[in-house]
Amino acid sequence: MQDFLNPFMTNIGAQELSALEADITDNPVSYCHDRLNRPVCSLEELEKQFSSVNIPECPVDTGIYTRYLSENVLNQVMPVSSPAFVGHMTSALPLHLPALGKILTALNQNVVKLETSHALTALERQVLGMMHKLVYNCDDNFYQKWLHNGDHALASFCSGGTLANLTALWACRNQLMPADGDFAGLTREGLARGLIHYGYSGLAILVSELGHYSLKKAVDVLGLGQDALVKIATDKDGKICIDDLLIQLQELRRRNIKPMAIVGIAGSTETGSIDPLDALADIAEREQCHFHVDAAWGGASLLSERYRHLFKGIERADSVTIDAHKQMYVPMGSGMVLFRQPTMADAIEQHANYILRKGSKDLGRHTLEGSRSAMSLMLHSNLHLLGRQGMAALIDAGIEKAHQFADFIHQQEDFELISKPQLCLLTYRYAPPAAIKLMREGSEPIRQKVQDMLNALNQNIQTMQRSAGKTFVSRTSIKPAQWDKQPTTVFRVVLANPLTTPEILEDMIKEQRQLARQSEFWEGLQDLLGLK
Repeated sequence: MQDFLNPFMTNIGAQELSALEADITDNPVSYCHDRLNRPVCSLEELEKQFSSVNIPECPVDTGIYTRYLSENVLNQVMPVSSPAFVGHMTSALPLHLPALGKILTALNQNVVKLETSHALTALERQVLGMMHKLVYNCDDNFYQKWLHNGDHALASFCSGGTLANLTALWACRNQLMPADGDFAGLTREGLARGLIHYGYSGLAILVSELGHYSLKKAVDVLGLGQDALVKIATDKDGKICIDDLLIQLQELRRRNIKPMAIVGIAGSTETGSIDPLDALADIAEREQCHFHVDAAWGGASLLSERYRHLFKGIERADSVTIDAHKQMYVPMGSGMVLFRQPTMADAIEQHANYILRKGSKDLGRHTLEGSRSAMSLMLHSNLHLLGRQGMAALIDAGIEKAHQFADFIHQQEDFELISKPQLCLLTYRYAPPAAIKLMREGSEPIRQKVQDMLNALNQNIQTMQRSAGKTFVSRTSIKPAQWDKQPTTVFRVVLANPLTTPEILEDMIKEQRQLARQSEFWEGLQDLLGLK
């Protein structure tokens, strides 16, 4: 038995693991950079390597396990901290965070209840208050009354935007059908009886066609059904089309379907677009429905005095989602949902006899998740060690870098900017001038052939660039207005990493140009354009 207790009592024998940890955490950017040109195992090879489902019977030597981890796992992780990895919402992180992560792991606090977190419960409420003030800017008396009020919640932490959106809409749904007469309320009797009692044929959530996929999960989990998510057309800038929204609301009234919520997007994940939030707030007030803003990506930009005006109207939202693990530069697993009214979270309050008692300060009373790590400490550290000015400077620099890169793309005759950056995200594609000319002047069949060929070529370029491992952009398919809403494969670039330089981006474009000529679709495109 003593042998099995050793890992809990001493770190002897773990020198190699400690050395590996130091190598990574002392400079994760360098560690990632060293692996940019490494041989990449195929998914099939990795699955074969991790195919055994037998639990080891006896302990493995720590040194042997460390070498296995280094050679077979860590060598094949994605270099998301690298300044050349610009395809997703990832970045290098401040170097104080790995040390803080070790402390959190060692202390293993659980903020679901006060008894397993104590000071971190109070700290988390403070951080949530800071984020609430960032969005809603209430006066000091408001926060003095509500910040540490255990019976209500200004906001809550969760694992990410998906759960934050779900939590907001969960509270919205429950508030929509409270107890009334002989109806005990939706939380007691369920959705079906609630619809009958209140006389609705159904509920609906309205969002633009660029709404995050988490909303599909939300309507499913909440029992509304996929048809309850009503997608609204977007304009040429990727913003929700107000005229189409009004038409859809009229159609819902005709069908006796209650609009449960209108969701505004403050930084879409595909193009970075921001909806006209003030206009949406006006409509939500008129329709007497909940107004939720998904600012998981863009919400951090509220820290910037230079760009905060882009979010005018967010302060009128009933609830807001923000992901700290995006542009607030903390590790993955740190989302937040904020409520304009602290009493809104009462609609989802839960209790248990051994924890989460009525009258307690337990955070878990108003969260969907139970056990949680104290990720709020990560954000707390950034807010103090970087300050509002430092975080705003990072956000400003990312947006300015995106505009500079967009200008650079404009200067390339064989690349086309598809969506202009509103924040630090943009899309573009490889498109030779002859292809653009045919797309504008050719017959409909020719235009379609060119579009299909460009889609295949750009998809192939992105795949080859990812396999080469020098740089990384993601790809998506959007329907840009300038090409009559035809599905268009584009490169998607997110410039949140403060270590990404213009030189890296210029080299990335050069590589994409070279890969285009090496692509299996190059000859076909040349034939189609009559260049052979």
